[in-house]
Amino acid sequence: MRIALWQTPHPAAGDVAAALRRLEEAAARAAAQGAQWLVTPEMALTGYLIAPERLAELAEPADGPLAQAVAALARRHRLGIAYGWPERHPDGAKPWNAVQAIGPDGHRLAVHRKVHLFGAADRERFTAGEALAAPFEWGGWRIGLLICFDVEQPAAVRALARQGAQLILAPTANMIPYDDAPCLTLPRLAAESRVAIAYANACGAEGDTRYGGLSTLVGLRGQVLAQAGRGPALLIADIPD
Repeated sequence: MRIALWQTPHPAAGDVAAALRRLEEAAARAAAQGAQWLVTPEMALTGYLIAPERLAELAEPADGPLAQAVAALARRHRLGIAYGWPERHPDGAKPWNAVQAIGPDGHRLAVHRKVHLFGAADRERFTAGEALAAPFEWGGWRIGLLICFDVEQPAAVRALARQGAQLILAPTANMIPYDDAPCLTLPRLAAESRVAIAYANACGAEGDTRYGGLSTLVGLRGQVLAQAGRGPALLIADIPD
């Protein structure tokens, strides 16, 4: 399995059109290098720590215009895409912090809503998800989805592994100074559960918050297969069978 991790700053002021253009560029580059899946950061298409009211305005259902745009992009480049966006809550509550996996044929495969919200900033903007999404089958692999603080929870990683997951795709917006997550926690949890983890982090800043980069691909035995630096990057690496 060849994975591309797109390490990028969040779009300015919720500029979704600019984010989609940049995603198109990243997908074209990833596909040209033989990647089968592209993983974006958490909230990559709208911005993350923007005003809660603006975030709620940008929220869409899982089959909304953003999903349709990503599906078209996936079909065009024959590339699976796991992307982060705010999912509209049907009851009018705060949106969910969500990741959706869309296959190379443009079909929606799974949605996960972040269960473990991190701090007041998350709680101010989002409704917590109630359960982990079940892994989905693709290309002979069983693939799970988690988001940022979720993938740091041993119980969450173990639960997906017990359901047969061999790979977890994890959009992330991990902040400086929490480098222990990609450098220590992920290798340990991957080794314990015998599951690979594709962790795509943001970089740059939103207001006073600086994101740490260090997007990381961890193998089934906890080995770090590839890791980005602090700045923008398209990290592409293979997970051995």
